Formats: sequence, structure tokens, C-alpha cells
Amino acid sequence: LANKYSPDPDAEDAANIMRVISIKNYSADIRVIVQLMQYHNKAYLLNIPSWDWRRGDDVICLAELKLGFIAQSCLAPGFSTMMANLFAMRSFKTSSRSPEWLRYYLCGASMEVYPEILSHSFVGMSYAEAAYILYTKLGLLLLAIEMRDEEKRECNIAINPGSSVRIDPHTQGFFIAQSADEVKRAFFYCNLCHADIQDVTLIKNGTFPKRDQADCNDEYFDSEINCLGRKVSTAVVRDTDRRMSDTRSRHISDARAAINRKAYKLELGYNKYPDFDNHRSKDMRDMYNPKGFLLAYELLSSSMPKITRKKSFGGSIAPKIDPELLKDFEQQAIKYDSTGMFHWCPGRPIEESILERNQAKMTVLHGHVVVCLFADKDSPLIGLRNFVMPLRASNFHYHELKQVVIVGDVEYLRREWKTLYNLPKISILNGSPLSRADLRAVNINMCDMCVILSARIPNPTEDPTLADKEAILASLNIKAMQFEDSPLLYPLPEGISPLSTPVKMSKILVKFGTQVPMITELVNDSNVQFLDQDDEDDPDTELYLTQPFACGTAFAISVLDSLMSTTYFNDSALTLIRTLVTGGATPELELILAEGAGLRGGMSTPETLRNRDRCRVAQLSLADGCFQSYHVTLFQIGATYGQVLSQALKDYGMLCIGLYRLHDTSTDDLEKRYVITNPPPDLKLISTDKVYVLQPYDHGLEYPAREMEE
Repeated sequence: LANKYSPDPDAEDAANIMRVISIKNYSADIRVIVQLMQYHNKAYLLNIPSWDWRRGDDVICLAELKLGFIAQSCLAPGFSTMMANLFAMRSFKTSSRSPEWLRYYLCGASMEVYPEILSHSFVGMSYAEAAYILYTKLGLLLLAIEMRDEEKRECNIAINPGSSVRIDPHTQGFFIAQSADEVKRAFFYCNLCHADIQDVTLIKNGTFPKRDQADCNDEYFDSEINCLGRKVSTAVVRDTDRRMSDTRSRHISDARAAINRKAYKLELGYNKYPDFDNHRSKDMRDMYNPKGFLLAYELLSSSMPKITRKKSFGGSIAPKIDPELLKDFEQQAIKYDSTGMFHWCPGRPIEESILERNQAKMTVLHGHVVVCLFADKDSPLIGLRNFVMPLRASNFHYHELKQVVIVGDVEYLRREWKTLYNLPKISILNGSPLSRADLRAVNINMCDMCVILSARIPNPTEDPTLADKEAILASLNIKAMQFEDSPLLYPLPEGISPLSTPVKMSKILVKFGTQVPMITELVNDSNVQFLDQDDEDDPDTELYLTQPFACGTAFAISVLDSLMSTTYFNDSALTLIRTLVTGGATPELELILAEGAGLRGGMSTPETLRNRDRCRVAQLSLADGCFQSYHVTLFQIGATYGQVLSQALKDYGMLCIGLYRLHDTSTDDLEKRYVITNPPPDLKLISTDKVYVLQPYDHGLEYPAREMEE
């Protein structure tokens, strides 16, 4: 563990890296999970010969994840709160006397991400098809699946992948659920045995509704043996690869006995497969032989009826790329880095990005991100690249990238610039985040998000309350500003909806600073009480229970501590988090950045262009975008969250993962909202709700011409 309040983060990281070297020197096979403060220090771990992330070694970089969480909140306000709650271990306890918003928020805050092997009934399906069945029939929200690369001996996590990805046997899924018992339904589910089941809680080990029916026939025996054989073989794979628990071992014994009983019945005259007995006597006799299970599984599964599935399910969102289009891309100038995961531009001196106050006023900034950065010339680097890179992911088209305007000390930013100069659309205003003139110059009232960060190290001799004094003062200063001289509406350029249909968009300008979307980073959790003067939070209230955190307007680095234990119990959790919040950071990219030369540009090849085809986080209003086509119909019948989720998944391949709801629907305050993670399916929607979605990459958007970009 790292000391997050160390006055010298680099020295703290160096000490932790030396501890890792010492442990690995004693025993190279010991699994190590280490916390580091600074992203650039991760490179030193790669120099340790016995450091191998394939064997479970992991590094949790606080700066990388903290800034990644905040960056995603610029795209979907409140997303940092949702992610922090998902990977914390909490139980759901509330009372009927609690306010409605708190009950829904706590229900979502108790959700966690659980891994589970998908049953063979889902083999051959696309992700969207499997997710639709899991949600509508089993009440489970499938967030991602694990894809194995046998040649490279690697496992990649695919979040809402396109229709070209099919589920293989023994695929592991990642679910958002209340408990591990719930997600076991995905492991025990059989599309034949459980086709008509109404109570999903009955889907568990050894439950087959047809067993008690009088008309048991050959088809039943076939399906049941397939189901049991699948459970045994899948469990053995889990035992071989993942050190299966004693409970699962007992499940194997039960399934083994059931297979023997069914095999005996087959011998009495129900056997439609003559070769089955020979294989049973040879391979099923010794149930401790994993190869025997796999052979029995292959034999039994080969007799299953093949189900024809619609290829168009959720597939309209990602059509096949035209080879001619790919050829045109290859002939264009470099737009992406060498991995194809991020937008890239040639390095430029910092002077080209610096704006004077008068220049900023003349620049009509709107829909941008304002970063209020408190830093001195000699402050330790916080790694702003980790904040900007998720906003420059290649699954956004160039014209969709938000301009990032940093207000702070230019001498400090010169030191950060060597990691930023290859990322497009960055501007710097040499000023103070506490200066209202500077804030007005960058049109803070027209921004999509204002982020307040500090690179200064708190004085250990000071009162802990003073550690966040600048961030709190900046937040209150912005909230006290007024913008009454602004028009109510301003036109935006023609945008593109998720359905690739040109739509006219407009945005209501704020009159008061309290309406400016904002997220503030805090060092000390208890200081959250000073951010919102209207809430009634007790100073001793835990951070996750406070209104600013529940609304997504505050973030503290302490919430990342729970990731250590989460990573220990679930070695794929950290990979899933990185995939969600970093915009596409990969081991290959980390090796490139470890060289110290920054991002490298690369020519657009079909292989790198395919890397753009990954989902992205978004927040959509129920009255806009893809929901517009059935908004009226659903609300006429009293739409529920479950209806919208299943419809969006089926029609557009979009996965809804939560709601951003008004804190008090009885007032005119349209800015104060709170996060509900994976709401109950029967939750009635309100027309002002916003939905968190994981959108597939939209190939239908045309890439702007180079001269337009410039």
C-alpha cells in the first residue's frame, strides 16, 4: 500500500517498487498487488524479470485510475460514483423512513461486479443476444465477457462487443448484481430445461422442471444429460484454471452422480446414441480425470440441436467496414497512435496551445471541458495525460472530441507538456482558477464539465481540513458566479444522433454558477461537507453516503483503496476497470509509454482501424437520441427501466447500466441529480431521467476531411 499523503510521491513509489523486488527475489512465484502513486513509475515494474501480469501480478496506479474516473465523468456525469461503488464491497441496508432518493442510491451502491462461466446454452450467440436473454429471462445484467487468445496465452475483456464476437464454450461473463448467488443462474441455465420457468430463483444446481412430469421422453433425457454434462465439464475447467472452491467441488460430485444415474437409464432402453456406453465406460468411470469430462462434454454437446439465430440482432449499429474505405484511410495522414486506440497529432510546442485572456474571449468555446488546476512550478506531476487520453479514445470521431482547456500555472504545465503534445484539441490559459475573469474568458458557463484538480502536496503539519482549501474555494467561487448577460439558447453545429441521423441540437446556457456541471477532487473525505451548503450531511458521514458523492460532483482518492481487496479476490476486476475508464490502455501501449518518448503515431491499417470498434460510455436523455423513436409510446403505457434496457439492447445494441435521476423532482432544480446503478427492472421512469449506456462504435459517422480538422 502507498502513503497517499506522502510529500514526495516519487520517493514513495520507489520504496514500494523496492519492496516488490525484495519479495520477488525471495520467491518469484508470489503474487504481488502493489499500489503506486504516479503513472510513469509503472515502467520500473516491467524491468523486474519475475513480474508477470499473466500470473496475477497487478499494479494499481492511483493517478491513472483517479484521473480516468474523472475523465469518464466528463462524458457521463456521475460515472465516477457508479464505478467507485461497483468495485467496493457493501451490503444494502436501508429503512422505510429513508428518503426515496437514498433508497434507490443505496440499492445501486450495493451492486458489485461478479464473474461467472456462461452455460453452454449461450455458445454461438452474439453478446447482445446473450445479454438480452440473461436480462429478460434471468434478471442478470451482463457487462462484459472474457475473450481468450490461446496463441498469445492472454485473456482480453470485451465490454459490449459487436455482433461479430461470438460466445465460445467456457466463456466467463462479468455481471452487475447484488450477490454471487444471483449470477450462478447464468452457469446453471439450460435453454431446454428452463424454457418455461417463471421463478428465476429456482435455476440452480440440480433443478430441472421436467423431472417430475409423467411424460418424460427421449428428448428430456437428451437435454438433461447435455445440461449435466455441461455443468461438469465447465466446473472442471474452473477447477483447472481458477482453483475452484470446495462448494463447487461438491456440485461436481452431485452432477457426477446424476450423470451416472442417467447413463444407467439409457442402458435400460432410452439410449439413442449407441457409442455413448463405450465412452461412458472408458471416460466417465474415472470422474477425477478432466480429460474424461471434456471428452464426455464434446460427445454429448455434439448431439444438441443447432439453433438458428438472427444475425441482425443488434447488428445494425456496426456494419462491416468497406475495404475501399480502409484503403482511403491508409492513404491519409496519421490520425491515430501506433496501437489505433487513441487520436494522435504531431508534437507541437506548448506556445501554440497557450491562450491569452483576450484570445480566449474571442474564441467561442462551448461543449468543452475546463480543468481548474492548482499547481506550483515545482509541484509533483500528477500525470494529466491519464485525464486527457480517455477523452481522446479512437472510438470517438474527431469532431466528437471535446476541447480541453486547462486554467493554471504555465510553468508547471511545461513539465507536463511532453506527455500531452501528441494529443489534439488542448488549450492552456495561464491564469488562476480562482480568477473570475479567467473563468469567464474560457466560457465556463458553456462547458460540458468543469474539473477542479490540485497538484500541491498538503502540509503534514496543517489541519487536515485545510488540505482541500483551494479546491473548495474554487468550487464555491464558481457557484457564486452569475451569467445573466448570456442568451438563453445558443445554436450548436449539426450533430449526429446514435442512429446516424442529422439532428439540430441546442443547449440551455446557465444563468448561475450552481448550474455549471462540476466535479471536485478532494484529498480529505471529511471536507466533502463544505462543497454543498444545501445538504444535511453529518461531518462523520461516510463519503459514499454524502450527497456530493452520490450526485457525482465530488471524488476522493480514498475510494480506490477497496480495489486492492477486489483485485485479490477477482484478478480480472482491475483489467475490467482499466478497460472502462482508461479509454483503451493495453499492455502493448504501456510498453510504448515505458520508453519515455510518449505516444507514437502510426499509419491507419485495417488492423489498427478495427481497434476503434469498441464501446464507449455515454449519458443519454430519454427524450433525445435513440430513445426518441419509442419515447412517446413507452411513456403512454408507463415505461419501466427494464423495458427501455431490453428495447435499447435489442434495437441498437446499447447496454443501459444505470440512471441519473433528479434529486428532487418537485422543484425546478434540474442540475442536482443522483446515480442509480442497475435499477430494478420495474422502476417507473421519469421523462427527465438520463440513462448511462455503453454505446457500440458507430461506423456510420463520416470522418471529417483533413482541411476541416485543421
